[in-house]
Amino acid sequence: MSKKKVIGVKILSQINILNFEGKFVDHLISSELNNINISFLCTNMRREYGGCAGNIIYNLVSIGADAFSIGTMGSDAGPYIEWMRKNNINTDYIEIIKDSYTAQAYITTDRNANQITTFHPGAMQYSNQIKIPDNDSVTLGLISPDGRDGMIDHAKQLIEMKVPYVFDPGQGMPMFNKDELNFFSDNASWIIMNDYEFKMYNEITGHTPSDIISNNKVLVVTDGDNGSNIFTIDKKLNISTPKVEDPKDPTGCGDAYRAGIIYGIMKDMPLEKIGELSSELGALKVKSFGTQNHTIDNNIKKLL
Repeated sequence: MSKKKVIGVKILSQINILNFEGKFVDHLISSELNNINISFLCTNMRREYGGCAGNIIYNLVSIGADAFSIGTMGSDAGPYIEWMRKNNINTDYIEIIKDSYTAQAYITTDRNANQITTFHPGAMQYSNQIKIPDNDSVTLGLISPDGRDGMIDHAKQLIEMKVPYVFDPGQGMPMFNKDELNFFSDNASWIIMNDYEFKMYNEITGHTPSDIISNNKVLVVTDGDNGSNIFTIDKKLNISTPKVEDPKDPTGCGDAYRAGIIYGIMKDMPLEKIGELSSELGALKVKSFGTQNHTIDNNIKKLL
């Protein structure tokens, strides 16, 4: 059996997706944006299990990886815990915070695909209370959006354990200043961001792709339908996005892509194959509604 890889403490959340049949802009008065009191009638709503950790682990386990997540969830976590166990996901390192809710995201999408998201961190705020298991089973870590203190503490723990990690700051980047972002990236082996996130990272730190890879790191920058780029000290790979005839829902595609990167690292795959697997996983996910409802097809299996 392959050694386990820890997915650093990250968000395990419930996602509430609402569809507004109109357009947000038709309900806003430009001269009154500092005095908003508005509601949107959403006749369609669905609830999904999600969060970075949950989504990435779901994909990793689906393709046969020996991986687990550590994180904090609230007193309402029962159904999500049951879902994970049903899908053979290890829940031994998830701690329940009794006086909190599990992190919740409420995403409202209008007719033009504009989105308004409200996020309640809940139990995520206590992720720094959990320690990474200090044993030989931990051979790779992932530091990505979570409670601020948790991200810092767990990066320090992985460094002390001499365990390499992937840094994926995502929407958590604004929580950190230049020195803190440099701490994460200087000690990471791989760094993953989307195009917008990397532009923000560049504004805060001043670092270019060349600066990052000069220290023998690997940088991955994704750009939606435009594919992704993998930068190393030796080369730059452009990975195209597979064409999907009938896309359903892009939510969670980035997490599926990241699962492919992590799996490829675990299996010591060539960079070209890592990129191909990651892109295929992202394309597979977009064919289904929700973030954990897709099943692995033959296109993925032949790459494993």
